[in-house]
Amino acid sequence: MRVGSGGLELPPGDGGHQGSTADAPPGAVSLARPMEIGAELDWGADAWREVRTRAQRAGRAYIWLNLVEQRLRAVVAAVLRPIYEPVHGEDDWVVAAAGPAGQEWVQRAAAVREVSRRKGYLLDPADDNVLSFLTLPQLRELMVQHWPCFEPYFDERRDVELALDELEVTRNVVSRNRALSEAVLAQAERASAKLLEILGAGSDVPSGRRLSVDAVENLVGDRYADVVAVHSDRVRLLRQFPAEDLFGGARRLDAIGIGLNLLVQNFSGRRLVRLAESGCRARLLFLNPASSAVKRRERELGIKRGELSRSVEMNILHMRRVRARLRDPDAFEIQVYDETPRFTAYLVDGDGSDGVAVVQSYLRRTRGMEAPVLVLRGGGRVLKPDEMGEEGLFGTYREEFEVAWADSRPVS
Repeated sequence: MRVGSGGLELPPGDGGHQGSTADAPPGAVSLARPMEIGAELDWGADAWREVRTRAQRAGRAYIWLNLVEQRLRAVVAAVLRPIYEPVHGEDDWVVAAAGPAGQEWVQRAAAVREVSRRKGYLLDPADDNVLSFLTLPQLRELMVQHWPCFEPYFDERRDVELALDELEVTRNVVSRNRALSEAVLAQAERASAKLLEILGAGSDVPSGRRLSVDAVENLVGDRYADVVAVHSDRVRLLRQFPAEDLFGGARRLDAIGIGLNLLVQNFSGRRLVRLAESGCRARLLFLNPASSAVKRRERELGIKRGELSRSVEMNILHMRRVRARLRDPDAFEIQVYDETPRFTAYLVDGDGSDGVAVVQSYLRRTRGMEAPVLVLRGGGRVLKPDEMGEEGLFGTYREEFEVAWADSRPVS
């Protein structure tokens, strides 16, 4: 090692003998060449798949956390601002509300705000206040400290705190870019949805009773009309959305298809009777098992002649037995149509904002159990100003059902 004009210099390595110190001058430092370290800097397909999965989960969790934080901030401001602002002013009411216990973190938030103002980070004037710089735990602390002020609006303080406790794990993971497991993400989504409901943020979104409202769906719903889920086949649909969740508690059920197997084979006759007796009105539209359309469908699928028609007949007979057990048979209508079947659709509570539909197209060589499935939410799409009067796919299939029903014949 020698001293040059720029300071200490290391001797050049021996290009022909990596790692050898035979020709190095006395006192020289031996440097490991990059190839000797053995570091692999490239990411393969598996590594990229893993990091994309992590990023998708973190992004989904961040959306929920962002919604909860914004809502909690709005609730805290709505309750505490009228109490403290008249006395302490617009800029200092948050400092006063925090009190001695929160003096340190509220002063830190105020300092971050000042730095952001000087550096031009505040792009929205609505964020130019101390409250906007408080974190979720700090907003929670304000709420807990002043619970008597919030108690008239919320039933149980424990419910709020438990939901926030569940979110804290996810918040720490997301803020530090660590791996978020699927189980923790699911827990965070449930806690966020529950907390938003408690905080009164769910009054303008469709009911989540049958199909949980998804924060991601709300944000990107205008890109996909009212499609909220796509499954590659009916088996995967039923795994994530069982028939009981779809049909249970329905007040209205309209279904059109060939044999309506999703309903007939996955929802028992006793449950259908109880559903009808509880006030549900059903209209079931089967393909006429004696029509030429059934024979064409049998040829498309390559199955034996009469096999499909017998299956449809059995399903219709089963539904007739269900109808015969009802006190009001008119609440359970069964009809058949003769046209070429184009799709199967189950429209649940299609007359309200909480409607859900399961739709499948008929493919030439694919049986219904194996065809792709769309899940639609009725009344859930927010239209843009230039889309006034338009409906999503739910309305399209509902209209198709009504046209087919008007042209069909009742089954005695």
